[in-house]
Amino acid sequence: MSAPSQPDDADASRAARGAPREGLGVALATSAYGVSFGALAVASGLDVWQTCVLSLVMFTGGSQFAFIGVIAAGGLAAAPAAIASATLLGVRNLAYGIRMAPVIGGSLWRRAAAVQFTIDESTAVSLAQPTPRARTLGFWVTGIGIYVGWNISSLLGALLGDLLGDPKAYGLDAAAAAAFLALLWPRLRQRQAIAVGVAAAIVATVLTPALMPGLPVLIAALVAVVVGVFNWFAPPGPAAGFAEPDDVPEREGLP
Repeated sequence: MSAPSQPDDADASRAARGAPREGLGVALATSAYGVSFGALAVASGLDVWQTCVLSLVMFTGGSQFAFIGVIAAGGLAAAPAAIASATLLGVRNLAYGIRMAPVIGGSLWRRAAAVQFTIDESTAVSLAQPTPRARTLGFWVTGIGIYVGWNISSLLGALLGDLLGDPKAYGLDAAAAAAFLALLWPRLRQRQAIAVGVAAAIVATVLTPALMPGLPVLIAALVAVVVGVFNWFAPPGPAAGFAEPDDVPEREGLP
């Protein structure tokens, strides 16, 4: 079997230009969701400064919403459960970090700086790119763009929460999920990837009403592990499931 073709210079240049645009688009969509978080955090009993610190330090939307959701239901007495729920949802970022390590590369300081920006969207935008430089640019532009936008919109949501009313009325609760689905959809090209997506969605939907926040996501992730271990639904040949980069990423991109 012949080796996969490499992008030529023109394709690589187009990819390097397109990755930041894609990253900024995802950042805008996801940042809008921060308004919802800010408003709901204040409604849950946090003040404006606590809301902002939570976004600055935790910076993972699912964990933040799990945290304030438990706090809203049980008050400060529920803080241990809130922390446990947020931690369960944050576990997935460890897997992202392992997958993104070759893309980030570089020094220890570079890898340390990337930790805060390794989230669902930055990982998805990066791995959707065809060249090493585009993957690096996609990661940094998406991660930094969302970090800045999310924290600004969280502050605005906390300050204007009472004026905004229910954030769900504006559809902000669906912005992040829609952006992530838009990135995922083009990659569902083979039976194995489609089977994983459908099965994981069913598992998460069934378990969400019955389990504490975080657990349905982790259990649904096990679907991909099981399918990968047994290589179910994979077509013949080495390419199965999600398309992987053709090369080992070089240490290109932002400093």
